[in-house]
Amino acid sequence: MSIYAIGDVQGCYDTLRRLLDRIGFEPGTDTLWFTGDLVNRGGQSLETLRFIRALGDSAVSVLGNHDLHLIAELVKPSERRQKNVDLKRVLEAQDGLELIDWLRRRPLVHFDPRHRFLLLHAGLSPQWTLEKVQSEAARVERELRSDDYKQLVLRMYGNRPGGWSRRLKGMDRTRATINVLTRMRFCDPQGQICFDSKGPPGTQPVGNYPWFEVPGHKARDFRVVCGHWSALGRFAGLGVFAIDTGCVWGGKLTALKLGEDPEFISVANAQTLAAEGRGRGD
Repeated sequence: MSIYAIGDVQGCYDTLRRLLDRIGFEPGTDTLWFTGDLVNRGGQSLETLRFIRALGDSAVSVLGNHDLHLIAELVKPSERRQKNVDLKRVLEAQDGLELIDWLRRRPLVHFDPRHRFLLLHAGLSPQWTLEKVQSEAARVERELRSDDYKQLVLRMYGNRPGGWSRRLKGMDRTRATINVLTRMRFCDPQGQICFDSKGPPGTQPVGNYPWFEVPGHKARDFRVVCGHWSALGRFAGLGVFAIDTGCVWGGKLTALKLGEDPEFISVANAQTLAAEGRGRGD
């Protein structure tokens, strides 16, 4: 029985199936962890959601910023919805409401005590211990799963407050937690997020650091697997394994086989391979 964490799929369903063939995934025996952003841009978001939902207990997926965006699109008035063709297919599908309802009930973080791996989409506040991230995530998850979730997803957008603080209350605390877990790449030592910097390390303003390198962060006696940061690419260091390798941008889709010595497995974007084959006349 193996656990494979998989980076941001973003609707690249054909590539996901190629990756599962490569790793020899066995439903009911193996478990898949998804770093979030199941949907958006890849052209097959509907197929991706249907497939992962059908896996049942063989799959765990945390919420990413694009997943939350799809949930928000559902509750917006139709004239305010963005014209993303891929997300529109989900919204207009016969089972679209069921799929989005399933999606909003996914966790923001998932922890495996045996391997001591924490799965999340983006990053951690430097003030957070394992217990704190779990409690903050659980609080937001309860709100997302409640009957009043529509107000939350319509008010979650914004860059203020700029980071999490124990002094925050109400929607400010909720928004800060969501931003850390689904949007963070760089921050300063106080945990204030640098929202405008999306490039690789070294491109951020002075005084900001990759979230996992911030001086003075709380000690972590667990390992983290995350996605979200395609410009960072495949990364292993400081107890962090980043696996968003830019599949939706023509890069690769990457899995991480969990264990004492985690192993990366990647496949090329299926549409890129098909285009290259046509170009060669294959």
